[in-house]
Amino acid sequence: MLRYLNIFHGEAPAWTIVRSARRAPPGGTGPRAALARIPYWVYTDPEVYQAEQERIFCGASWAYVALDAEIPNPGDFIRTYVGDKPVVVVRDLEGGISVLLNRCAHRGVEFCQAAHGNAREFMCPYHQWTYDLAGKLIGVPFRRGVKQQGGMPADFRLEEHGLTRLSVARRHGVVFASFAPDMPDLETYLGPAMVGYFDRVFDGRALKVLGYMRQRIGANWKLMFENIKDPYHASLLHVFLVTFGLFRADQPSAVEMDASGMHSVLVSKRGEQKATEGTAEMKSFRADLKLADARLLDPVREFTGDATVVMQTLWPNLIVQQQSNTLAMRQLVTRGPGAFDLMWTFFGYADEPEEMTQRRLRQANLMGPSGFVSVDDGEIMEFSQHGIDAFSRDAGVLEMGGRDVRNEAHMVTETAIRGFYQEYRRVMGF
Repeated sequence: MLRYLNIFHGEAPAWTIVRSARRAPPGGTGPRAALARIPYWVYTDPEVYQAEQERIFCGASWAYVALDAEIPNPGDFIRTYVGDKPVVVVRDLEGGISVLLNRCAHRGVEFCQAAHGNAREFMCPYHQWTYDLAGKLIGVPFRRGVKQQGGMPADFRLEEHGLTRLSVARRHGVVFASFAPDMPDLETYLGPAMVGYFDRVFDGRALKVLGYMRQRIGANWKLMFENIKDPYHASLLHVFLVTFGLFRADQPSAVEMDASGMHSVLVSKRGEQKATEGTAEMKSFRADLKLADARLLDPVREFTGDATVVMQTLWPNLIVQQQSNTLAMRQLVTRGPGAFDLMWTFFGYADEPEEMTQRRLRQANLMGPSGFVSVDDGEIMEFSQHGIDAFSRDAGVLEMGGRDVRNEAHMVTETAIRGFYQEYRRVMGF
């Protein structure tokens, strides 16, 4: 088994791996490493991944699972995940929402295989154990035996064998779930600053789902959170963002976090397609790049304030995207140390005119697995995973903007990534 030890050399700690006959918690028991150094084994080690499932995704966190608008009618359900654990989100006959572990209480079969649908009950295909929409066991074939043979023991009780129910929190049309039974309310969990940004998009208006995109990325899930919490890469990697002035370092911007550092927002105001003193070091800037259809970048103002981009990351699995008029939930589904699924749900408001819906759909061409912007991120995360896979003894450097965790009034910083790992190390015990 592996045991990880932190060995400090001044301000730049090195991480080494030693063999141990007994398993120690990942990270060992030594002093914490500086937040500006992230050991590569956190992206590659299977034991770390399993600990993340237990401590983060099945621990004390509110994980995003659905929008109310995806299950508007009694009996509507969708199949999704918390970490790598399959769950079913279902609206009951009274209009409430339950989140059920997609695992039969009998022999562990994943009873629901449909991505979405409508049902009055759930039946496991193996032995036909049947549950109501709240997860209560209501039927067991041959429970009394056949011709006075077999059957369940006399003390078998249906009420003792229901599906595992997760805790549920809802706010303005968004559904969260937790394996922990004693979670704080969602508002406390997010904190006042993050609630404010959340309510900026989810202001109580009914939502409508515009469509989905799905992609599997061959990289560790944390690299996705790092990517969204890393504003300064956008001015260097993304030709589209830099050239058309959508999101780059020479524009008004800010990075804000909650008190723990686990949630954050990147905020920016759109500029123009022109060279400035700030574009001198941006090799991706292309002054001559033109659009065949200018409507692709024809946003209208719809929110208070002058921000045109607000990207909110909510621990442990959600990115709320407002890029111009494109609104989307990006849900992370972990698939082992070296892969994750990125689940895009694009939405608008139920009462908006068709013109706005079409505007959102046009702008969505920037996003998704082949989007003009997001295609860069998917590829670069896989490059990152390839680069670190064979080098678990080494570490990444997170020193842009300093080595501490604080809000910033600019985007030339990695402070939000350091904030994420500040909470990550606390939860993981590193």
